[in-house]
Amino acid sequence: MDFYEKSLNTLELKSVLNMLSDEAVSDGAKQASLKLLPSGDRAEVRRRLNETTAAKTMMVVRGSPSFSGIKDVRPSLSRADLGGSLNTLELLSIARVLQCARLVKTYIADDTVGKTCIDYLFSSLHANRFLEEKITSSIVGEDEIADSASAELANLRRKIRATSARVRDSLQKIISTPSYAKALQEPIITMRSDRFVVPVKAECKGAIQGLVHDISSSGATLFIEPMGAVKANNELRELAAKEKAEIERILAELSADCAEHANDIAADYNLLIELDLIFAKAKLSYKLDCIEPELRESGIAFRNARHPLLPKDKAVPISLELGDTFDTLIITGPNTGGKTVSLKTIGLLNIMAQCGLHIPADDTSGVPVYKHILADIGDEQSIEQNLSTFSAHMTNIVNILDECGESSLLLFDELGAGTDPTEGAALAIAIIENARSRGATIAATTHYAELKVYATSEKGIQNASCEFDVETLRPTYRLLVGIPGKSNAFAISKRLGLNDGIIEDAKNRVGIQNASFEATIEKLEQTRALLERDRNEAAKKLREAEESAKKAAFLRAELAVRLEKADDKSRKEAERIIAEARQTAENTFAELDRMRSELNEEQEAQQVNEARSELRRKLNEHEDKLKASRQDIPKEEKKSSRNAVAGDTVEILSMGVTAEVLSVNPDGSLNLKAGIMNVKAKQDEVYLVQGKSAKKKVSFKVQSSSIRTTSVNPEIDLRGMESLEAVAAAEMYIDNAVMAKLSTVTIIHGKGTGALRAAVQQMLKRNKAVKSFRLGRYGEGETGVTIVELK
Repeated sequence: MDFYEKSLNTLELKSVLNMLSDEAVSDGAKQASLKLLPSGDRAEVRRRLNETTAAKTMMVVRGSPSFSGIKDVRPSLSRADLGGSLNTLELLSIARVLQCARLVKTYIADDTVGKTCIDYLFSSLHANRFLEEKITSSIVGEDEIADSASAELANLRRKIRATSARVRDSLQKIISTPSYAKALQEPIITMRSDRFVVPVKAECKGAIQGLVHDISSSGATLFIEPMGAVKANNELRELAAKEKAEIERILAELSADCAEHANDIAADYNLLIELDLIFAKAKLSYKLDCIEPELRESGIAFRNARHPLLPKDKAVPISLELGDTFDTLIITGPNTGGKTVSLKTIGLLNIMAQCGLHIPADDTSGVPVYKHILADIGDEQSIEQNLSTFSAHMTNIVNILDECGESSLLLFDELGAGTDPTEGAALAIAIIENARSRGATIAATTHYAELKVYATSEKGIQNASCEFDVETLRPTYRLLVGIPGKSNAFAISKRLGLNDGIIEDAKNRVGIQNASFEATIEKLEQTRALLERDRNEAAKKLREAEESAKKAAFLRAELAVRLEKADDKSRKEAERIIAEARQTAENTFAELDRMRSELNEEQEAQQVNEARSELRRKLNEHEDKLKASRQDIPKEEKKSSRNAVAGDTVEILSMGVTAEVLSVNPDGSLNLKAGIMNVKAKQDEVYLVQGKSAKKKVSFKVQSSSIRTTSVNPEIDLRGMESLEAVAAAEMYIDNAVMAKLSTVTIIHGKGTGALRAAVQQMLKRNKAVKSFRLGRYGEGETGVTIVELK
């Protein structure tokens, strides 16, 4: 194992790859996941990240393609190519690869996602359906060849069944004959050496003439083939031999067909494994809530980056930049404060990106591509190798300096520790300077004050610290870039109960220069805490102000909409009343014309006067309605049961919104709060809301439209459901599958009693979207699943 590989293990890449392997489906993809290594080629890293992003985008729309049941068939294909005959299990494995290739190839049949960088992988699949169906129709089980595999096999099996029935009939006559009853141990027909026999008592072996094929362990029973059945049994043996030969011929023919397409099948297997690995990366990205990092020319930029092996709800994110304005980061702070985790996060996230994995961080996070990521982390002292802590660290550092170059990221934990502090600090500075001269990017943790001073005064080097709360004696694990950390030894000791005199004596023994430096750091830390508190407070107020502005704008827009709707309602009501008035007038005049033609002059005059009076009355009524409708917003006639008091919830009649009563003025008017607005209103302008909480406030919710995309899996699992529930779920699934343009789907109902299978298949017979359906074959789930072909 070279030191680079050792560094990958130190940074826990193997644990991340184990998580990736769990997301893969096929054994081949699981093995490929565990062997994944970071690439130092920028174009290759870009390709890997783009593939992961493309798969992640596809999963949102279509779900993940199915890679279940894929086995490595390449050894079998090689043997078939050499002329060997494959067994049924090997042929079924090849058929499963062909089936999976066919189904996965249709995964990109629709164009809902558009072109992606992995479309060529799907298009490259061959999907030989003819060979797939030839195998699955010929082999119905691991050790069972279908009668339909060939006409000769079907004929032979028909003869075998007829001959077996003839032998059984002849033996049945023997065991049913009363004269033979005493000679038989049991009146049954059994098999010995693939021949039909009957069990005869040893003392009566002469009662039935025939051939003895076996004797029981006790010697009391002889298994005799009666002479009348010998010829038929011989015929059965001959037929069985011919059947075996025909099966071997069928298997050889299928093996030859596979050998003919061996290259295509092997290519399909490799493509399926590659796609399975890519989609496993996408699933891991979703699981860890990751983003695709930007590939930068130089320098790391992390925004709220988390260590992927820590629980998301407990991990404290870090934000930093390294490699642009400064090439070296010196991290200081107390033990167990998070320095080593920060160091590992920097290294592991870079490695993940170069493996094509997304990283758990916020948008705009980015990494460069390093040729070497080398780490010396942890205590590796070894009694067996006669190595102390310092010697173990120094051995690693020698290896790092031998391998590092311009495109290297070096991570040092407790650099220079394990020896005299003065010499260790000087050695640490010299090591950093040597690595910097080679163009390496460096992150190191330390407790030495000399390195803090060095980072403060030297150009291109930056201090950082892990925050520690002295009041609670607990680290906050926050990484603060630009501020050196303190050991806080005196404060921690005091909180733990160490005598004040001892602590003061220790302080007096600290060098004046060191004490002054520590005091300066403490003042800087206090200033930073105050500034950060003020900044957070200002940010909070800014957010509140922005939220208030949004709510006010929404409230104004909502009120404008309400007014516009009320105006529109009034206008429509007026138009309706006018139309009714016109219709009434027209009807009346028509009636007058009719009456005029029927009545004499005297009667006509009287009737006309009465009709005119009625017409005027109706027009006056409609005119009154029209006047009432011209109000901009009609007010509801609501009267409160009592006057509103502070704390009540009321409805503002003119606005149609509820508000909380803040106070009652001396003149009886009310001060109201409607959402974020303060409003003043009279008692008769509000309505007291009954049966509602007095603390209920108006809330306005802005709903944003979104495009909802759905994806349909090629299979549904109904196991555990009642029949009615399962049928309803299956019908809905069929509808969704038709909308998603799936041609073939799988319904998993389990074997059980068969009731659920029967209910589902009855539904499928009625469903007009179903073209055909059948039970699963070997490798598909057999009678536990139904394969449905849609129209």
